[in-house]
Amino acid sequence: MTGRSVQLDPRTHAVRRDIADIRLAEYVFAPHYAVPMIRPVARTALLRSGRDEASDTMVDLNPGDSFEVLEIAGVSAWGVARPSGLVGYVEAEALDLAPDASA
Repeated sequence: MTGRSVQLDPRTHAVRRDIADIRLAEYVFAPHYAVPMIRPVARTALLRSGRDEASDTMVDLNPGDSFEVLEIAGVSAWGVARPSGLVGYVEAEALDLAPDASA
């Protein structure tokens, strides 16, 4: 990477001060890059802008939707909701975190 990092919208680009989606490595510098783990949503959940329940709700996630997990910390997972493309936090318990048997 050469030059300065570009400013990306954290609502639609999975980048924080401490971690970024590996797919953004050529655009931003981060101390850690994560490869997304695509996991199905197992039960209805809310995608929030922050970890706590007081954070704004961005979108409802329904069973069968996909979530690209980049980090799990405590009871929340941070990543990208599909198909909306919004980045946020969801309760980790709402996701099927079992490894994909077909992989």
